[in-house]
Amino acid sequence: MMPWRAPPSAPAATLLVRLLVGGVFISEGIQKFLYPETLGVGRFIHIGIPAPTVMAPFVGVFEILCGTLLVVGLMTRLASIPLFIDMLVAIATTKIPILVKSGFWAMAHEARTDYAMLLGSVFLLLVGAGPLSADAHVWLSKEPDG
Repeated sequence: MMPWRAPPSAPAATLLVRLLVGGVFISEGIQKFLYPETLGVGRFIHIGIPAPTVMAPFVGVFEILCGTLLVVGLMTRLASIPLFIDMLVAIATTKIPILVKSGFWAMAHEARTDYAMLLGSVFLLLVGAGPLSADAHVWLSKEPDG
């Protein structure tokens, strides 16, 4: 069985983590389109992401889609993988330079949201969506093989 297809085993309170992580990613994805100079293409140019005119909208769409999947609780484990990668890239391209230039505490301050989103994504990858999710509904509606 694929690990992202495993039945949800997390507690109902996992809904709160899904709403937090998914909501932040949806918001950030939308803002890449609303404010392209500061949060979208312009930011990707500034931090040196290759092909920024392609990558910024691509990342924005992925954040919106995967964030929505987390909020709904559909394919939660699978949707958290690109968001985990997104946060690793964000930390590598924006927070490591702060660490080098300004030190640990300046970086720690700037990285607080990135760190929370990274660990929230890992949490959802490991435990799944929980019982208050579309994933749980899909599992409950499947008939056992036999």
